Amino acid sequence: MKKFALLFIVILVVSSCKKVTPPELYGPVPSESQLAWHEMEFYMFVHFTVNTFTDKEWGYGDEKEAVFNPTELDCNQWAKVASDAGMKGIIITAKHHDGFCLWPSKLTEHSVKNSPWKDGQGDVIMELRQACDEYGLMMGVYLSPWDRNSSVYGTPEYLPYYRGQLTELLTGYGDIFEVWFDGANGGDGYYGGAKETRKIDNKTYYDWLFTHVIVKELQPNAVIFSDAGPDVRWVGNEKGMGSTTNWCLLNKDDMYPGGDFAGMLGEGNEDGKYWVPAEVDVSIRPGWFWHESQDSLVRSPENLLELYYSSIGRNSNLLLNVPPDNRGLLNEKDVESLMAFKELLDKEFETDLAKGMKVAASDSRGKDFKSSNTVDGNPDTYWTTKDDVTTPELIIDLGAGTEVNRIILQEYIKLGQRVQGFKVEALVDGEWTQLVEGTTIGNKVIRKFPVTETSKIKVTIMKSKACPVISNIELYRAPGE
Repeated sequence: MKKFALLFIVILVVSSCKKVTPPELYGPVPSESQLAWHEMEFYMFVHFTVNTFTDKEWGYGDEKEAVFNPTELDCNQWAKVASDAGMKGIIITAKHHDGFCLWPSKLTEHSVKNSPWKDGQGDVIMELRQACDEYGLMMGVYLSPWDRNSSVYGTPEYLPYYRGQLTELLTGYGDIFEVWFDGANGGDGYYGGAKETRKIDNKTYYDWLFTHVIVKELQPNAVIFSDAGPDVRWVGNEKGMGSTTNWCLLNKDDMYPGGDFAGMLGEGNEDGKYWVPAEVDVSIRPGWFWHESQDSLVRSPENLLELYYSSIGRNSNLLLNVPPDNRGLLNEKDVESLMAFKELLDKEFETDLAKGMKVAASDSRGKDFKSSNTVDGNPDTYWTTKDDVTTPELIIDLGAGTEVNRIILQEYIKLGQRVQGFKVEALVDGEWTQLVEGTTIGNKVIRKFPVTETSKIKVTIMKSKACPVISNIELYRAPGE
C-alpha cells in the first residue's frame, strides 16, 4: 500500500509540474515590424511642399522652385507638438504629386536645392530626421508615385528615376518606420513642359513587387502602406472612420494602389491570407495642405477625440495630418486644438478601474494563462482557454459599486486575430445588463457606453475562430457624461 501511495504522490507531482503549452498560431500573424507599427497607434502626417505657398491642394508640376521659401521653418516645433500630443512618429510628404522634392535630390532640379530657402543648401528631410531623434519619434516618408513635373512620367524611364529617389530617401536619413504610397496616379500635368494628360495602368506600370523589394532591402524594419499593403492597408476613406468590424486580415494578391477596393478595405477579410491591418488617415483641416482661409476650420478638440475613438478605438492606427503653414511652422490654431485634445484624452483614460482586480473565468488553460493576466497591465501576458473552448466568459470584480463608461479590449495578436463576436455586461441590481456588443477585437477596441454603476463586469466571447486569447481589459469612468 505504501508503494501505491508513493506512486500516486509522484504522479500528482509530475502532473502539477507539467508545463501547459500555449495555443498554436491561428491564421496569419503580424511580423515584428507590424507589431512595432501596432504599438505606435498615433502619429502625425505632414503635408508640406510648393502647394503651401501657392494655395493649392494638388500642384500642377510647373511651380517655380523659388516659391518654396519658408521664413521660420522649424522641424523641432513640429516634433515637439507631435510628442506633446502623444504621437509617436511623423510621416512627411517628401514629394507630392507636383514632383517638388523636400530634399536635395541628385535626380532632379525640382527640389529645395534650387529654392531661396537657406540659399539652396537646406534639406527638410534631414532637419526632420534630427528633430525626430531629439524628441524620440519615429520617422516615415511619403513619395508620390505620380509626378506631374517629370518629363518621363508615364514612360518606362520613370521607374528607375522613381526608385532612385526612393533609394535616396531610404539610405540617407536613418531608420524609417513606414513608407507611404497612395493611389493618385496619372492625369494632366506639366511633365517637363509637355502640358498634357498622361494615363498609366496603375496595376502594372510601377511593378510594385520589385519596388517593395527595394524598400525591404534598404529598410527591413519599415512597413509599407498602400491601398493594398503589403504591410498596412488604407481604411478606405479619409473621414477618420475605421470600421466597427475590422479584420487585420486581407486577401491582397490581386490588389494594387489606386484600384477600386475602397468599399471593402474598412472591414478587411475574415478569411484573409495575409496580416494587413488598417490605417486611418485624416486631416485636422478640410484640406491636406495649409490654407490661410481654413485657419478658422481646424477640427475642435472634441472632434479629434471622436476621431481617436473611431480609429484607434476600432482596431486601426491614426495618422493625423497637421500641415505646416507658409512660415514652416504648425499653425497656432492647429497646435491649440491638439493640446486641448490631449488634455481631453488624458482625462478619458486617467484611471484604469480594472487593473489588479480579481477576475474569474469560466475556463482557463492553466496558471500561465490565468484570467488575472487580462488586468495586470502587462501586454506580454494573456488569458486563454483550452483548445475546444471558444465561447468563454470572465467576470471582473470591482468590489464596491463603481461608475464605468468605457472599456478597452485587446487580443494577443502574436497568435492571430480570433474573436468574431463579444459582449460586455454589468451587474446592476442583481441582474446582468448588456452594455456593449461587438464583432472583432484585434489589437485594440475601445467602446463607450452610458455611465453605469456596478460591482462586476462580465466579458463574454460569443464566437471565436479558435480559443480566444485576450491580453488586456481596461475600464474607465470618463468625465462629462
